[in-house]
Amino acid sequence: MKLVADESVDAQIVEGLRAGGHDVTYLAELAPGTEDPDVLALASASEALLVTADKDFGELVFRQNQVHAGVVLIRLAGLSAERKKSIVVGAIQQHAPELTGAFAVISALAVRIRRRTE
Repeated sequence: MKLVADESVDAQIVEGLRAGGHDVTYLAELAPGTEDPDVLALASASEALLVTADKDFGELVFRQNQVHAGVVLIRLAGLSAERKKSIVVGAIQQHAPELTGAFAVISALAVRIRRRTE
């Protein structure tokens, strides 16, 4: 799966996704400091799922109706980096077909997926 990870995503998660065979563009490596609307536009133009820990993307998607190819919001505060990696990689593997065009939230207890209504 093609993914764009913004700089709020832990490097260990990016490493785990890459090890799982995903094509991940990591903005912390490529273009740190990129503004959120530009991050979302990059992911959309690349037809890539955006992976983020930044809640501001919910504002862009739901209130401003910004175009996106799918967003995965990671809400795993307080967990070890290794545990976060395991949860995120597993959730994306398990739910990959459902994530395109959706807004998903990964927490320690659940994955919530909200499909875009057109």
